[in-house]
Amino acid sequence: MKSVWSKLAVVILVGVVLAVLPPPAGLAPFAWYYFALFAAVVVGLILEPVPAAAIGLIGVTVAATLGLVFSPQQLADPKFTLPTEAVKWALSGFSNGTVWLIFGAFMFALGYEKTGLGKRIALLLVKLLGRRTLGLGYAVTLADLILAPFTPSNTARSGGTIFPVIRNIPGLYGSEPGETSRKIGSYLMWTALAATCITSSMFLTALAPNLLAVELVKKTAQINISWTQWFIGFLPVGVLLIATLPLIIYKLYPPEIKSGTEVPAWAAQELSKMGRLSRNEVIMGLLVILALALWIFGGAFIDPTLVALVVISLMVLTGVVKWDDIVSNKAAWNVLVWFATLVTLAGGLATVGFITWFAQSASSALTGMPALVVMVLLVALFFVIHYMFASVTAHVTAILPVFLAAGMAIPGLPVNIYALLLCFSLGIMGIITPYATGPSPVYFGSGYVSRKHFWILGLVFGAIFLVALLVIGVPWLSVVNP
Repeated sequence: MKSVWSKLAVVILVGVVLAVLPPPAGLAPFAWYYFALFAAVVVGLILEPVPAAAIGLIGVTVAATLGLVFSPQQLADPKFTLPTEAVKWALSGFSNGTVWLIFGAFMFALGYEKTGLGKRIALLLVKLLGRRTLGLGYAVTLADLILAPFTPSNTARSGGTIFPVIRNIPGLYGSEPGETSRKIGSYLMWTALAATCITSSMFLTALAPNLLAVELVKKTAQINISWTQWFIGFLPVGVLLIATLPLIIYKLYPPEIKSGTEVPAWAAQELSKMGRLSRNEVIMGLLVILALALWIFGGAFIDPTLVALVVISLMVLTGVVKWDDIVSNKAAWNVLVWFATLVTLAGGLATVGFITWFAQSASSALTGMPALVVMVLLVALFFVIHYMFASVTAHVTAILPVFLAAGMAIPGLPVNIYALLLCFSLGIMGIITPYATGPSPVYFGSGYVSRKHFWILGLVFGAIFLVALLVIGVPWLSVVNP
């Protein structure tokens, strides 16, 4: 409890200190007060004295109650009714289609879990490719790749589906956390984490903050990013990284055991226990194929969020999941509140004029530098700043609109390419620290990768991923997205 109050004190202190400081030149006082509240919310998301969703809800409530998002001119207008407009603003995030798409995607993850389809896919790949350790690394990577387009929570996908399967493998070789971890366990755990970071960047629907980022890009830069555009834009970077990742880790962080027959036999045994494909697994497989097809090809006649709602309805009607399962899924409802409030708060930065002010200030500071150089530097800075965040969502909410505004203010900078690069970095930045993305604490907590190695590998692979994004991504996007 003492820790909670000390963290809460830091959050309040940040907001109060910023609020009492004089506003920067060119920024209205009410906009500065709103930014002070927003900064306090971001600190709260990092420290989490209370759950993140509660922090977002408290932030929206305070901003609406004090009318911080409204200008003095609006408040002085006799026709302006603060109570009505404040609650309308506070609840605006809950009418956002992207927020409900995120919720719907969590229901997909629930379907995978309830039917056992996700576990079956992982075991099947292990059975086919697990005779050699390197092959097993590719099996883990491919399992995540297959699940990624339909599972927007990499915590559910990797931490909840992949990790429980591969956690059973090292013990077959006498590899346990500690002195024997490097036999095979360390390699498998790091490969699984690195793979989910890459796949999280490959697909729009592979990471919940991706969907939030697309919404913020639309609001801030008036740029629409489709599922297909995202996929094609990251394709050469993703294919290269996925194809070489297990081998790169095999060379830089090699396992002591290179081959064996125990793993395929174990996977076959587990598959035998599962029996034949169940009715629910078949239905779930057909439903996710339907969803993916509509997300890719159905944009002209059905909204992506509506696709998710249709599939969820079919999941309930066919008995793949029960309504009680949906109601009791605390994680999904928690994310719904969290993202709805974060979308509202982040949009408030543009409403009060903070982003415009920042863009003008950044433009003045970067004047004279080549636009391409500025773009690369901003993307690299956006990536590195994630060392200070324990949540990709918090990073997106706090930093993405500001960086977008800075890039938009640079003459000649290709904003559409720049926006895509920022969005593409969200998944791969999860590799850099033990807390950078949802699955990171799961793999770090397994004990197979030491604290020292985790930080060193995070730095090395973070650099590899970032360089690949910039060296391959910039010229590729210049061709496919001029």
